[in-house]
Amino acid sequence: MRSSTILQTGLVAALPFAVQAASGSGKSTRYWDCCKPSCAWSGKASVNKPVLACDANNNPLSDPNVMSGCDGGSAYTCANNSPWAVNDQLAYGFAATKLEGGTESSWCCACYALTFTSGPVAGKTLVVQSTSTGGDLGSNHFDLNMPGGGVGLFDGCKPEFGGLPGAQYGGISSRSECDSFPAALKPGCQWRFDWFQNADNPEFTFKQVQCPSELTSRTGCKRDDDSQFPAFSR
Repeated sequence: MRSSTILQTGLVAALPFAVQAASGSGKSTRYWDCCKPSCAWSGKASVNKPVLACDANNNPLSDPNVMSGCDGGSAYTCANNSPWAVNDQLAYGFAATKLEGGTESSWCCACYALTFTSGPVAGKTLVVQSTSTGGDLGSNHFDLNMPGGGVGLFDGCKPEFGGLPGAQYGGISSRSECDSFPAALKPGCQWRFDWFQNADNPEFTFKQVQCPSELTSRTGCKRDDDSQFPAFSR
């Protein structure tokens, strides 16, 4: 659902000696459009380096200026941006975000702990790093990256894989359909039906936290102000 070419600038509100951590209640959707993450472009935020993108064979790209596969280029979302379970109550993943009072410069590569309050995952926590943003999202909206979640507005999966099964919005409807996915995407697809219990856009409360190394090691991206946010505690 993301455009890889959205450009926004701005600063998150700050307290005298610390950056203000975002928090509140939010809504979720799901997607996997294969497009280059919007935070994979240079100059989006004060970070050590942009989010890593990959080529069609899932090899990380060193050049952040490679055009997105959704725009005729050869850069795509890396398969390891799929979610995974840490235990029955905790998982890690990635998302596109749009938060009230912020802009792309305050969201890119920031991490948030989402504690679900509805559906079969109520009480579980998913910690996500924001790798994209988009003008089509609502306020306090997290579009969760999960293979098989539907491509949404943009479809980079056709040029990368020849297409993926499922409806444009919402994606596939059964775990068995994950069997036809590329091998690198199968675990993330199955996660939706295992840990996530096929929850349909559950609501949650969220708070901004320091990014776990498990997330930044996959994207390569860490915010310059990351240490000013509270550490995540399991």
